[in-house]
Amino acid sequence: MKQLGLIVNPIAGMGGRVGLKGTDGPDILAEARARGAQPLSPARAKKAMSTLQQLKDKVKVWTCPGDMGEKILKELELEYEVIPLELNDGETSSDDTVNAARELEKIGVDLIVFVGGDGTARDVFKAIDASLPVLGVPAGVKIHSGVFANTPADAGQVLLNFFRGEIDNLVEAEVMDIDEAAFREGRVSAKLFGYLKIPADNRFIQGLKTGVQEEGQEAILDGIAERIVEDMQKGTCFFIGPGTTTRRVMEKLELEYTLLGVDVVKDGKLLALDVGEKDILSFQEKGECKILVTPIGGQGFVFGRGNQQFSPEVLRKMGKEDIIIIASKSKLESIPDGKLKIDTGEQEIDQKFSGFYRVRIGYQEEKVYSVRSTCQD
Repeated sequence: MKQLGLIVNPIAGMGGRVGLKGTDGPDILAEARARGAQPLSPARAKKAMSTLQQLKDKVKVWTCPGDMGEKILKELELEYEVIPLELNDGETSSDDTVNAARELEKIGVDLIVFVGGDGTARDVFKAIDASLPVLGVPAGVKIHSGVFANTPADAGQVLLNFFRGEIDNLVEAEVMDIDEAAFREGRVSAKLFGYLKIPADNRFIQGLKTGVQEEGQEAILDGIAERIVEDMQKGTCFFIGPGTTTRRVMEKLELEYTLLGVDVVKDGKLLALDVGEKDILSFQEKGECKILVTPIGGQGFVFGRGNQQFSPEVLRKMGKEDIIIIASKSKLESIPDGKLKIDTGEQEIDQKFSGFYRVRIGYQEEKVYSVRSTCQD
């Protein structure tokens, strides 16, 4: 019988919708909860692990107590055993992830699947280096590392293929993490911590987040921003998403901005800085709104990575015509399959916003790109 290790970071991604851009540290976690943040990773873990019901007689799962995996496996009725791990009054920490990974390494599982973000990947790397193959299920706010599947459903498919023996190669993938304090101040300070081995299946792995440049980049971005400002309708509220590309629009408007948050603009004036889901929902009640976003270089996600403030609840009140996508040509060319992606965690919303969009790539230039839902039945 094959053996799989499961580690769930139950607080991963909680800061996203409330505008905190992460949950590293007890103070930030407390603030996230005070703002009404709810756990997201358990549902994503359950989605990924549900595929193993097809192999329930061939794969045994070793997992952590309670919210770190046990509850999910019990709901899925999979065969599992809980590793010895003492949690601190039910709360979890990075130390718990490190200790769990080390315990799974001792057991000698065939693969460790972990649910979280870059911080969780870093903890797993700290514990086992590259001694075992791993696979990340994306549940964090910031996911720069190359060890994650595109979505929980894609992670489940990789697990299924791996344990069926359909994947026989492993590849090294980067473990990246950033300084969350600097991140909240609008500065991206990413660092390579090492490499983990993952199953080689590029169809379902999201790849490393990259920054891209091209000749004349500054002029191109200025042209994109100028056209967006010219086209802004009076009386319409614009939610400006995170990123250096969207930042140019705020600079063109000569307004204060948050590089990695969502800002609100109407009639050339700043209404609010660094808003969360609840703030956006409130503005939506007041009149017509549009969302301006740019895809993540090297990955292609339009929604679901780094801009979780645009939650399913927010998007449910919008139409495809209310979404404006901007990007340089080099950013679009950095996306491996040439397709933009969406992963909000709700299949209905992902499918609603799938389809073709005109992406603004210059002052006078647009190009039609496909945005696809990465959810799978």
